[in-house]
Amino acid sequence: MLNKLALTISATAIAIASITTSVHAQGTPQTVSAVTVQKLSTGYRSTKIVGSNVVNDKNEAIGKIDDLIISRDDRALYAILSVGGFLGLGNRLVAVPYERRTPSTDNRKFVVAGASKDALKTMPEYKYAP
Repeated sequence: MLNKLALTISATAIAIASITTSVHAQGTPQTVSAVTVQKLSTGYRSTKIVGSNVVNDKNEAIGKIDDLIISRDDRALYAILSVGGFLGLGNRLVAVPYERRTPSTDNRKFVVAGASKDALKTMPEYKYAP
């Protein structure tokens, strides 16, 4: 009976210690700062970006945005474009830095200035990691 009580008290002490310990990710304290929600609310939702048409500065269709990827190393954002093909067959995925695309004046598509289907097809093919 005394052993059970000692074990229960020890387990409780360990549980309390783990609850009150501050969290450190990779040895450094993490802080969260406030976000200006008014500014953020006028931004672009990823669900609205993915699937959008992409044109060049001559308004020629060059593909669709297939996905958005954030690199692990430098946290850079990339738009994965689907180019070529017809009805999803024979298309090629290429990664373009997100800053290269800008919204069109009507906000219905995105523009990648100076790009062409042929130029994008020569870029290295992007393949999703398994």
